[in-house]
Amino acid sequence: MARTLRRLADENLLIVQVWLVSRLLFAIIAVTLAVAGRRPLESVLAQWDVGHFLKIAREGYADPDEMAFFPGLPLLLRGFTELGLPAVLFGTILALACSLAAAFALKRIAGAWGAIAWILAPTAVFTAVPYTEAPFCAAAFWAWERASQRRWGQAALLTALACALRVSGLFLIGALAILAITQGRNPSRRRGVRDGGLGARLAWLVLPTAVLVAYVTYLYGLTGSWTAWFAAQEAGWDRGFHWPWEAIANHWEVVQRPTPDHPEWVWLFRAELVSWVVGVVVTLVALFRKRVAEAAWVGVQVLAFSLSYWLMSVNRAVLLWFPLWRQVGEFVESRPDTTGWRVVGVLGGLVALAVQGVWAWLYFTGRWSS
Repeated sequence: MARTLRRLADENLLIVQVWLVSRLLFAIIAVTLAVAGRRPLESVLAQWDVGHFLKIAREGYADPDEMAFFPGLPLLLRGFTELGLPAVLFGTILALACSLAAAFALKRIAGAWGAIAWILAPTAVFTAVPYTEAPFCAAAFWAWERASQRRWGQAALLTALACALRVSGLFLIGALAILAITQGRNPSRRRGVRDGGLGARLAWLVLPTAVLVAYVTYLYGLTGSWTAWFAAQEAGWDRGFHWPWEAIANHWEVVQRPTPDHPEWVWLFRAELVSWVVGVVVTLVALFRKRVAEAAWVGVQVLAFSLSYWLMSVNRAVLLWFPLWRQVGEFVESRPDTTGWRVVGVLGGLVALAVQGVWAWLYFTGRWSS
């Protein structure tokens, strides 16, 4: 018992240490760029979508294109502003706290090495700035963990929070519904865990579904259209419907055509394609291992990305794919604890930090970073 507790404490400490090193790297890059450019730190942190969240926080959905973003994070940023607090700074603190919370949820799902791999993900900078990735992952990962433990009431509340943050909550509801169906009868009644059976498990999912319905209804009240969210996606981000083969063809054309003024674009589009392939592989592996709900969680997102003009924002979506990090964690756990593998692990961690640093530099300098 004492040995087990010590091992758990060591794993927790290692997760915190890796998280601190990674986030310190982001901080050093951001502060250095702010000082070198004689710019406020907030202007370095508030790139790309952060501007949309801040605008919604100030003005609501005055611009129809802003309806592509869910209201959860803008409401939180507005709350900080109403309290007289700097929204970008406290949005960053929120993201940092949520990223650590998500890591510990992932530890329960994917083990310590899965959580560490997630912390070191290439696009992890988006979990350290006022984006929705960190709070969504915290809510979604804990929702999945709670549902896996048959705590469906808690899972429903966390899923409802996730649904207020981004459309991925819809996919989470679907995956949880499959998990509810595949869980079967409850063998844990003697431990005081009673989920009430399949009907009760599915009934809990009405709560997060109501959040999505409320947002769609709210947009209908503003625009008179039930498809306002889709219209905003198409108008602002070229995410109208295309067949997967069209999306891949359009994407491949960009991959083959470097842009001299923006040399990073072609590499990021190549990374999007790699991330998409990773999603396909993770889905197939999860199916092979009979983890149908996990396969659905990743597979439906891969499909959704395949129905746009091109494969866009897949690099960031990788952060949401806890089955990927579970598979990574299981692979690491299956390796022998030898000096050779330890060296490989250390070198892999250093390479991951270097890639994170480059991706953070792209984001903080306002370059396209997915």
